[in-house]
Amino acid sequence: MHTSTNKPQLSFWQLWNMSFGFFGIQFGFALQNTNTSRIFSTLGANTDDLALFWLAPPITGLLVQPIIGYLSDNTWHAFWGRRRPFFFIGALLASIAMFLMPNSSMLWMAVAVLWMMDSAINISMEPFRAFVGDKLNPSQQTAGFAMQTFFIGCGGVIASLLPTIFTDYLGVSNVPVNGAIPDTVRYAFYFGGAVFALAVMWTVFTSKEIPPADLEKFRQERKDNQGIGKALTEILGGFTKMPKTMVQLALVQFFTWVALFAMWVYTTPSITDTVFHTSDAQSAAYQEGGNWVGIMFAVYGGISALAAFILPVLAAKTSRKFVHMLCLIIGGVSLISIFAITSKQMLLLPMVGVGIAWASVLTMPYAILAGALPANRMGYFMGLFNFFVVIPQIVAGVVLGAMLKHWFNDQSVKVLMLGGACMILAGLLTMLVKDDAATK
Repeated sequence: MHTSTNKPQLSFWQLWNMSFGFFGIQFGFALQNTNTSRIFSTLGANTDDLALFWLAPPITGLLVQPIIGYLSDNTWHAFWGRRRPFFFIGALLASIAMFLMPNSSMLWMAVAVLWMMDSAINISMEPFRAFVGDKLNPSQQTAGFAMQTFFIGCGGVIASLLPTIFTDYLGVSNVPVNGAIPDTVRYAFYFGGAVFALAVMWTVFTSKEIPPADLEKFRQERKDNQGIGKALTEILGGFTKMPKTMVQLALVQFFTWVALFAMWVYTTPSITDTVFHTSDAQSAAYQEGGNWVGIMFAVYGGISALAAFILPVLAAKTSRKFVHMLCLIIGGVSLISIFAITSKQMLLLPMVGVGIAWASVLTMPYAILAGALPANRMGYFMGLFNFFVVIPQIVAGVVLGAMLKHWFNDQSVKVLMLGGACMILAGLLTMLVKDDAATK
């Protein structure tokens, strides 16, 4: 029997199976990222308020991921293992929420369902990061995270294109009727919910987990760690126990995710304004612009899927820090360049650069971090690391709306430029990170 201290080298198809669930998870995130601003605007939200309504994803991540990481570290079942129970439960809840989201008839309903949907996606997603640390030797961990990135890219491409596919090839109406969400968006969420559940179940039932090295000791420690008070103490106390590498990566993550949040929230109002020349969310032109944003996001997802296999090779020849720095700078310059583009076809070009950055964001920080974490606390620290993904989004959600109104004269594209500058800064800060595994 293999134990956590004796990890076998996994084959390509074993890596495939254990990562395939991310294909479904990204259906949820891509549909959310591409269509949420569009849904909110269609239901009557003001552009200045979009960032506040978008606070649901980072806040649920802040609350859910550390708790799920802690719980999964302290879970073991002979059949279900450690992480897979959470994959399973999160997938079921997320699929239900994805069926509810496009049927929201009022703005407050859409915001409430977004909270539910993002909580469920986080339950399913968080243990996937720890899954790599659990099952793979350090020599395979970068490849494991790259495989996840590949499926994230593939899922993102298809999910982002779904409204356009339904419009152009299946003849589904893309026009809101009586203020309701267009049928193209509704059917996209229905299809995505089904794919989410099926993909995650594939990983649940085709992958096995390695039992703790000392099962009796694990059970005793789990018994000692029971209780909400103990869990909260452990979770909050982890900030004082973070490895130095994790602290350094936190600063990189802060500016990276401010940039990504700005992109997800403001690309739709930016493009509909500057290229499709409308701010009326009930108009056919606005909904056409929403579909085009889906195509743009599909491009960056597709590029990230391809880059996922190239980045580990480049990292082996240079360093993971250098590759991450370079990718973030490319992504930042690409976001800034959107300001100067007025042709919808040319908007696809900066998405290539964003896709390169996205591939690295999903791979390199986690690969660097995994080499600095204790094996028995992998899920907990990966969950804690998510604080540095969601806190910058919360900050951005609170301040970007006011900046848009008072600093940028309601020109959403300038928020994208600010995001690009933040991503460039994150790239430069990467060179201050110590990569323990690379040093060893």
